[in-house]
Amino acid sequence: MTEESPVTVEKDGDIAWVTIDSPPVNATSQAVRAGLERAVGEVAGARLAVLRCAGKTFIAGGDMSEFDGPALLPHLPDVVQMIEDNEVPFLALMHGSVLGGGFEIAMGCAWRFAAPGTTFGLPEVNVGLIPGAGGTQRAPRLLGMEAAIEMACKGRMYSAEQMLELGGVDQIEGDLDAAARAFAADLPARPDPVSARNAAPLGEAEYAKKEADIRKSAKGQQAPLLNLDALQWAALPFAEGQPKERARHLEMRAGAESRALRHAFFAERKVMKPKAIAGATPRQISHVAVVGGGLMGAGIAMSSLLADLQVTLIERSEEDANAAHARVEGLLGGALSRGKITQDQYDAKLARFAAVDDYNAAAGADLAIEAVFEDLTVKRQVFAELAKALGEAAILATNTSYLDPREIFADIPEKARCLGLHFFSPAHVMKLVEVVTTPETDRDVLATGFAFGKRLKKVTVLSRICDGFIGNRMLSAYRREAEYLLADGALPHEVDAAMRGFGMPMGPFELQDLTGLQIAWANRKRQAATRDPKERYERIADTLCEQGRLGQRAGKGWYRYPEGSRTPERDPEVEKLITDYSAERGITRRGFTGDEIRDRLLAVYANEGGRIVEEGIAEDFAAVDVVKLYGYGFPRWRGGPMHYAETRGWAEMARIMRDVAGESLNSWVMADHLARALKGEKT
Repeated sequence: MTEESPVTVEKDGDIAWVTIDSPPVNATSQAVRAGLERAVGEVAGARLAVLRCAGKTFIAGGDMSEFDGPALLPHLPDVVQMIEDNEVPFLALMHGSVLGGGFEIAMGCAWRFAAPGTTFGLPEVNVGLIPGAGGTQRAPRLLGMEAAIEMACKGRMYSAEQMLELGGVDQIEGDLDAAARAFAADLPARPDPVSARNAAPLGEAEYAKKEADIRKSAKGQQAPLLNLDALQWAALPFAEGQPKERARHLEMRAGAESRALRHAFFAERKVMKPKAIAGATPRQISHVAVVGGGLMGAGIAMSSLLADLQVTLIERSEEDANAAHARVEGLLGGALSRGKITQDQYDAKLARFAAVDDYNAAAGADLAIEAVFEDLTVKRQVFAELAKALGEAAILATNTSYLDPREIFADIPEKARCLGLHFFSPAHVMKLVEVVTTPETDRDVLATGFAFGKRLKKVTVLSRICDGFIGNRMLSAYRREAEYLLADGALPHEVDAAMRGFGMPMGPFELQDLTGLQIAWANRKRQAATRDPKERYERIADTLCEQGRLGQRAGKGWYRYPEGSRTPERDPEVEKLITDYSAERGITRRGFTGDEIRDRLLAVYANEGGRIVEEGIAEDFAAVDVVKLYGYGFPRWRGGPMHYAETRGWAEMARIMRDVAGESLNSWVMADHLARALKGEKT
């Protein structure tokens, strides 16, 4: 065994200890595969080969950095087969996470022991793949079809205890090495290889039911359905099913869906470490103050409590503070009832929470987050009170969605400690936080914002200052073009259907009804004084707001909602209002296909994202993609608007954007990136 190999073999009597040590997660890289291939030969002469991993986890998946090139020898399915067929039986000792190729290797072993707390999964579906080393063929044989479907099609994780019950684990042991030695001393008869067992396929009716269920939840993604199809091959002889699985895996690896999902995977990790905080030292945060106990403030408080922080929530009055306390207590109770936390954890978190009407109660806080409504005067008053109550070292953060943090913090003497932390509602559910830096924000303060987000298990993206930052600025452009489409001939249900067909959870008008039309209305009124009078401005949404059609809560918005229903229904009154509006403006209405609607809205997204990067608001296209993926429901399997534009072709997107801009003069600025693509220049 070479010194550089991540796989070593040590003989101890009649036990051969095979150890993988390839930080950080012992992924099945080419070096690990080659090491295992050599190890299979080196264990000769032992009665038992024990496969284990150094570090915090067993093999936690494949090395996705290899996926963009040709598959390198040795191939993982061959290595797994060598382990399963070897004269010396293998015992897998598993801890941490046993995922993807790691679980495939474990299934190739004769026996499997797990430490308490070990988790198991076949998460390839999350990167647009099916397993490629026998996962869809061995899992139904080992665990049964139902559990295999949950793992391969839905990405479900199973605990060691669940695996023991399913038959995927033979023993759960606290001291795995000691258990292996005891097991080797009285080695039982070797079981039949997993690949030699029989697996019953789903019947026609059952398969159709599963397929319909998976199709509905997949929302256009194909990998879940292709996994279901591959699992059915487990009824074939293994020598037929496994090569079919491998061929499909490699085909999907080169496909657009998997490339998009892998882009999203790497983009998420990249944006969490922006260049702006390189070398900075985050401060320690143990006590958080939250001002405002509404839906947003309560969600931020809940997220902080789940991260084991002390939280003081400040409201305007004792009555409001009591209501906020009840709101947060209800969120914690929900987590308890769903099994997310234990009773002891619930009690401990509630003990670290206080809702008060006195700023001085938060005097010891390390970080204060303002989460009141979007009013500049109110926000300034909040920070004036916080500055008086908190020490000068405490970090001050605003949760504003649109307002300029420089104006919010204008009266704060120590501006280096100020930044924006833009959460998305509901904050305890949504994973995205835009960390907004001002020109004065200290680098360590900025790094603290990222560390805080990571502690809350959020995806954090750096944004500099512009109206709406990254996400809402793009959303405003998207909505603007959607409303131009209405004035020019489309109807709300047509626009929404086109975007749902693309994979969005809902279209722009359904989304406005859900969140409330008054939010965007207030923002448009705020922008009125600075809006270019030459810019095209359509008042359809303003008219709905003036009529009290503010969305679902009002029972009517772009759609109507029968009492007690949240299902949008087409409203003839709204559609007549739109067509009458077009006539009054002298616009000859025309039809738009779903593809035309989709292309125009996605071109606007890509164009605005390009401008945001060119202006230095976002560091790169990856940051734009992550914001839209995590904050706005852009389908992950499309990779984000910038990745989609690149895949579709920047020149094509630029031509669409040129047509969009040509039909609404003085309303759009072409991003340099698209302008260069339009000229045929390299982008």
